[in-house]
Amino acid sequence: MSLKNMLEKENIYYSDSFYQDITIFIELLKKWGKVHNLSGRLDDISIYENILDSIFPLSFIEDFKSFTDIGTGAGYPGLILAIARRDVKAYLVEPRAKRVAFLNFVKASLNLQNLTILQKRAEDIEELKVDLITSRAVTNTKLLLELTKSMQTSTTSYLFYKGSMLENELEDAKINNYKVVSKKDRNYLYIKG
Repeated sequence: MSLKNMLEKENIYYSDSFYQDITIFIELLKKWGKVHNLSGRLDDISIYENILDSIFPLSFIEDFKSFTDIGTGAGYPGLILAIARRDVKAYLVEPRAKRVAFLNFVKASLNLQNLTILQKRAEDIEELKVDLITSRAVTNTKLLLELTKSMQTSTTSYLFYKGSMLENELEDAKINNYKVVSKKDRNYLYIKG
């Protein structure tokens, strides 16, 4: 199955330019991934699933003008969101130099002018305020909220890509005004600002 078929099966539609960009991203990920161990699985279907996982929440979250992705790694979800939403200011926070080098290479290859890559840890970010903070598989919800406090405003929303431990994390974090959308083994936690 092609990526386009996979996305359209979920009623997610993008222009040809998106698919051209994604094709370049996939080629670069496979090339860099083998050398630098960027991502666990580099077969087409695994990459397609990660891309779908990254952009699926755009179908249910409210619009935003800027976002920060904490611990972007090989690009999921932050880089994919930056490609899908070139109209939005994107900040990718990644402390590891090899991954930052890869993200910068993709940024240059795709001419992603909406994208800033920060080689830092989340808790070291200052002077950055965004509409949306995203993270996938970094740490628990309570700690993520704490680590990103300096980036939030009174209207900042959160989108965390979570697994099976979400219920315990919600109890521990004591948050309200959230929604959880589940798809397969993934829980998308959306906390409205």
